[in-house]
Amino acid sequence: MTTGPDSGPADVAGPRDWGAWADVPEKRSRGSSAEVLPDGPVEGSPAGQGPAADPQAVARAICLRLLTMAPRTRAQLAEALRKREVPEEAAEAVLERFSEVGLIDDEAFAAAWVSSRHAGRGLARRALASELRHRGVDEDTVKEAVGQLDSDQEVETARRLVARKLSSTRGLEPAARTRRLAGMLARKGYGPGLAFRVVREALESEEAEDPTFSAESDYLYDG
Repeated sequence: MTTGPDSGPADVAGPRDWGAWADVPEKRSRGSSAEVLPDGPVEGSPAGQGPAADPQAVARAICLRLLTMAPRTRAQLAEALRKREVPEEAAEAVLERFSEVGLIDDEAFAAAWVSSRHAGRGLARRALASELRHRGVDEDTVKEAVGQLDSDQEVETARRLVARKLSSTRGLEPAARTRRLAGMLARKGYGPGLAFRVVREALESEEAEDPTFSAESDYLYDG
């Protein structure tokens, strides 16, 4: 999708040679998700020989490259442009245009994030909200997105998570099993009351099916 003609003057130069940022692909260091940014124009490249590029053109190239790799929030793209020292005015103009044409949509990003991370990782609303805030999504959008999940959905997901891990804890003492399973749920954003209730139910159901597995009720409570 095109974003319209350049709106900034062609002879605007930033603190660095903007052509370098447009021409040099992003790289990632081995074993790390952090981006390694280029230090300047590649020797012998058009960027190293020609005039500085339009900052808005560079900003568009950076944003499109990042969006091609994965969906991003507006805040994430703004931070990427800031790190590359794109002038604030040029960055804001590009971000606003991308929002207008739907290339940036924090509401859609948040809704998709909640659906995917809850289904794939079993994360609860608290953990999902924290992840969205970390990605710069505003509070109203976060609340709307996590509101997709209700309490019944969280309980059912927590039960599936515990059922999946239950057999792997059978060699442990009841108290240790409880801590292990409740801790797993806590790391996924479930509150202690829900976590211990679901674990207690799972252990009691297991004991009813096979009395050789007993649970110590002193370590289980309904919060």
